[in-house]
Amino acid sequence: MNKTLAAVASGTLLTAKMASVVERMARAGHPSLDQLTPDEAKASYEKGAGVLEVPKPDLTRTEDFSITARDGFEIPARLYAPSSARLPVLVYFHGGGFTVGNIRTHDTLCRVLSLKSGCAVVSVDYRLAPAHKFPTASDDAWDAFAFVAKEGARLGLDASRLAVGGDSAGGTLAAVCAILARDAGLPLALQMLIYPGTTGHQDTPSHQMYANGPLLTKALIDFFFGQYVRTPADRDDWRFAPLLADDVDGVAPAWIGLAECDPVVDEGIAYADKLRAAGVAVDLEIYRGVIHEFLKMGRAIPEALQAQDDAARALKEALKP
Repeated sequence: MNKTLAAVASGTLLTAKMASVVERMARAGHPSLDQLTPDEAKASYEKGAGVLEVPKPDLTRTEDFSITARDGFEIPARLYAPSSARLPVLVYFHGGGFTVGNIRTHDTLCRVLSLKSGCAVVSVDYRLAPAHKFPTASDDAWDAFAFVAKEGARLGLDASRLAVGGDSAGGTLAAVCAILARDAGLPLALQMLIYPGTTGHQDTPSHQMYANGPLLTKALIDFFFGQYVRTPADRDDWRFAPLLADDVDGVAPAWIGLAECDPVVDEGIAYADKLRAAGVAVDLEIYRGVIHEFLKMGRAIPEALQAQDDAARALKEALKP
């Protein structure tokens, strides 16, 4: 173990509360998801998803519906809204390495974002690997986003005020949708990218520094992406790695929230730099001393509450009339 990783493991780079959470996770002794079958990993991730979250807020509207994908599949979706008014909307994609996660695992987070921002949120249950390989998740994400953009009024939403967002792999999908929205001429006020994956080969210094975690390890990333990609060439497709997109001129402004002690922090910074170089307005926040997935640890990690407030504020500002 190198000195930097040893420092992380001992908590000197982590906040005291983050280090305590990491220590408790280690003591719990649960197998890492990469040591499980994909189905077992899905079940394990869902079982643990809400352990450190804040209490689930009640909202005026929570409605399940479906969106028809290009191949006829009915994509499950859930609408959250703090009132019955005609509200602007965030289309949200959950994280989970394209392999785990669902509407239920991110239910509390979507409720919190809706309540704090005053906006509606549509959470999308895109299809997962290994049953559905690249580019199914990207295709489902775009089909869902385009539906809300074009048909949102049928849901009682103001689709002229629209944002897209997601965490981790969901942040990748949101970045892809922002590029496709520009190409399709659909209005988009904000892309909200929470520790997104943007590179194809996980070879940045932060991937090396945090190869052994905490939480998100090289082995786990390899497991997730091994389920999702069909061939190595998929990793060089910009829909897998938005940092490889030919041009991001004219895409929506971005709010990007990153964790300092996270393998994907460098690629998040690199994507912010790519957007800024293209003249895109970027609000970049790096939350110090916390790890990947911290946003869903609001019961234990103050930075999670701060990031939720910051993201909601960015949504409210971008989507105001």
